[in-house]
Amino acid sequence: MTMHQDAVERYFTAWNATGPEDLAKAVAAAFAEDGTYTDPLGEAKGHDEIAATVAAAHEQFPGFEFRLTGTPDAHHHLVRFTWDLVSTADGSAPVAGFDVLTLADDGRITGVAGFLDRLPGA
Repeated sequence: MTMHQDAVERYFTAWNATGPEDLAKAVAAAFAEDGTYTDPLGEAKGHDEIAATVAAAHEQFPGFEFRLTGTPDAHHHLVRFTWDLVSTADGSAPVAGFDVLTLADDGRITGVAGFLDRLPGA
């Protein structure tokens, strides 16, 4: 598995983690200590803020999980990919977007630039 594939896998593990302990572990595995996450709805820096952002998404969309769509595109320390937020109950996907990750030499994420392509009611 390449550094890029591994980073994307850990990223989705973090976004789909449930429970505070599992979420904290997954975020620490995916992100550098001073990693950042930025999308149109907000910004987060560091493990605690990123975990809070993930937890807020789970509160807003209970019973949903983030799923990779397509094949990630990567070069150097960058990787981009598309995703859907999918209901585990009926398969609907009201939210979709794409993210660009910047990776440290150890493969952990130093920054995420997130873009939202589809939102409910938008």
